[in-house]
Amino acid sequence: MSLEIVSETLVEAALRVLNTVDPFEKARLGDLVASNWLDGTITRPYNPALDLPVPDRPARLSNVKLVSPSLMPKLGKAGSLQSRQAIVHSLVHIESWAIDLSWDIIARFGKQEAMPREFFTDFVKVAQDEGRHFTLLAARLEELGSSYGALPAHDGLWDSAIATSKDLLARLAIEHCVHEARGLDVLPTTISRFHNGGDKKTAELLETVVYPEEITHCAAGVKWFKYLCLRARNPALFHESLAPLESEAGEIGCTIQENEEVIRKFHATVRTHFRGPLKPPFNEAARKAAGFGPQWYEPLATKGAALDCQ
Repeated sequence: MSLEIVSETLVEAALRVLNTVDPFEKARLGDLVASNWLDGTITRPYNPALDLPVPDRPARLSNVKLVSPSLMPKLGKAGSLQSRQAIVHSLVHIESWAIDLSWDIIARFGKQEAMPREFFTDFVKVAQDEGRHFTLLAARLEELGSSYGALPAHDGLWDSAIATSKDLLARLAIEHCVHEARGLDVLPTTISRFHNGGDKKTAELLETVVYPEEITHCAAGVKWFKYLCLRARNPALFHESLAPLESEAGEIGCTIQENEEVIRKFHATVRTHFRGPLKPPFNEAARKAAGFGPQWYEPLATKGAALDCQ
């Protein structure tokens, strides 16, 4: 193991991942950094004496043709090989950005917001999952006769990251409780389409690996959004501790009044930072498993409206 890995902080390691150009190497390095944090090889989340710049845009290869979301060709319903390739390519691209988003939230906000150690651990686990999703889906895309970069894609996820780069509450709400939750809404249909199209291998990959882990990623967003709201309400109670969040499942550590305040803050944050209403139908079971019920998202919805994601 290199002296560099042993001596660096998690934020320094996260910046190395963000500054890695090749997405496959980005996923491999991210997995190594995550393992070193989780096994205690990397011990410090950050150096309090260092203010390290976080890139506005992570290093990326230029081989993926980027277009506006409105100009993206239709993906189809997985009934043809071409459609299956297009859908998996889209998922690979989303996962490539999800890797960067996970390391960015660690590097950009962890020290700035004086977050507890558990915050870093939660998003390290998310980053490791996203890297695995990217690698597995990219390999599946190769098996389908295509490759990452063969089709156009859009960068709507990173556009949202830029828009929320100054506000951790907004980042958690938009990326994890809107975009990732939207993924939970549409994945069951995507899985069914692959089953119906005879591609059971892709369907099972999505169903057994990606889908259940994406629920935990959305849950991390809900958990830490709630934490920030409650810490702002009572800073002394939450100083360097998650104890107030660990009292019970469901509406964790909240009185009814506190939970209502958190939800009102969520509504205000989404209305400020997200264009337009949320689009039903919602995957209520998966969203509930992630820790938030209909009172969080239904007031933000308009039936039949378009949603700016995916």
